[in-house]
Amino acid sequence: MKKLSARRRHPLAAVVVLLLALAATGGLYAAFAPAGTAKADETAQSLAIEEGKKLYSVGCASCHGTGGQGTSDGPSLVGVGSAAVDFQVGTGRMPAQQPGAQVPKKKTIYSQAEIDQLAAYVASLGAGPITPTESQYSPDGADIAKGGELFRTNCAQCHNFTGEGGALTYGKYAPNLEGVSPKHLYEAMQTGPQNMPSFPDTTMPEKEKKDIIAYVQAVNGEKADSPGGLSLGGLGPVSEGLFAWVFGLGALIAVAVWVAAHTAKAKKS
Repeated sequence: MKKLSARRRHPLAAVVVLLLALAATGGLYAAFAPAGTAKADETAQSLAIEEGKKLYSVGCASCHGTGGQGTSDGPSLVGVGSAAVDFQVGTGRMPAQQPGAQVPKKKTIYSQAEIDQLAAYVASLGAGPITPTESQYSPDGADIAKGGELFRTNCAQCHNFTGEGGALTYGKYAPNLEGVSPKHLYEAMQTGPQNMPSFPDTTMPEKEKKDIIAYVQAVNGEKADSPGGLSLGGLGPVSEGLFAWVFGLGALIAVAVWVAAHTAKAKKS
């Protein structure tokens, strides 16, 4: 008894008891909870892939191939990831109505649940950009001024200074960004749809993407009440300078002609 009491009073006794309790709890949890949860998640994912494959066979395989390998009518989808599917199908660009220089945005024909299933199937063909969560694309707390700098550096060449869009070569164009959801803006930067370059996290971190989204939303919200007066299409200093050159210089020339004509009349009289 004395030896047992001495062991109980040992400084490490409490630590040993705690470790044994944690080991027992972890063992019980591993034996019951995770297996069931993991199995349920795996089953749900398998069902989503299976349903997505059915939708793909009906709406996508004719252009992208039965296994997503691509055809002469559509590129390979192996490795594009779920984010590309969510963007292309979620904005109505896919399935495409007809071939052309660029596929336009249109009304979606799939529900979000069906889009998620299609995305799950395409993602199973090869690893690629994953559909972002709300915490990734939400502009809450983002730096709008920094987003403006990033946008003017990386995006304004095609979308112009306030996201109005613009013409490109061979019938292509940069679309207007007004009304585009933060999720789709983030996915477009992730995946680089059609003529747009991609900006993965290694090139443009998540924080910078959120800053750009905040800027786009801010300038779109202010278009109805531009602090500078007429927005002139939101094209920036080029259109503003052209406006000043044509109308401002034109007015000065008109005034100069009027002064010269009246001066000549005064001399004759």
